[in-house]
Amino acid sequence: MTEQLTTRIYMVRHGATKLSAEDRFAGAVNVELSDEGKFQAARLADRLADDSIVAVYCSPMTRTIQTAAILAAPHKIPVIHRDGLREIHHGHWEGMRRADVESQFPDEYTAWEEDPFTFAPQGGEAGVNVIARALPIIREMVLEHRGQNVLVVSHKATLRLLISSLLGFDARGYRDRLDQSPACLNVLDFKNPIRARLMLFNDVSHYTDQPKRSGNHLSKWWDSPAT
Repeated sequence: MTEQLTTRIYMVRHGATKLSAEDRFAGAVNVELSDEGKFQAARLADRLADDSIVAVYCSPMTRTIQTAAILAAPHKIPVIHRDGLREIHHGHWEGMRRADVESQFPDEYTAWEEDPFTFAPQGGEAGVNVIARALPIIREMVLEHRGQNVLVVSHKATLRLLISSLLGFDARGYRDRLDQSPACLNVLDFKNPIRARLMLFNDVSHYTDQPKRSGNHLSKWWDSPAT
């Protein structure tokens, strides 16, 4: 019987930035890691230092490049940039607070709230477009690094969309039902490019004892009173 080789992909969100805690659309805004974000990434680097990671990929944004460099250092391997791993682009909402978007573009915002997977603000991307550019990169990694460990540093929405797609979840609810904390660790094992199993999700135990409780960051679903 032929042995099945499992490819393991560590999916990591970049560390905290000055914008991480703000209810603001900043997917395409280039910002550096804060001191807190560097600390978070360093703790994750320590955690993964003894794992046999053969490749590190990241989006071309400053915050992901910085996080990836910290994580790659113990393994003494270069960081590979992939444009398809960048964050979702919110078009003319970029840099704005959610409350301001809702008041200035009420119809557009309502349509996006109802279906962020297929609707996008003017000049921006829908979730389906993010999957179309990011998922082939994951497939490439699984094929190129069969039976090995690979690390990917990306962004909150991109990772949630990828995980939804890989596990066969309805990605229309990715904003409401999945979270990704700064410098969190997700682990997925692949038997082949289309068969994945989630082994770890949104884990931040390398820098905190308790996971953050879900807040209202860009999801009105969490703002609504409990019924």
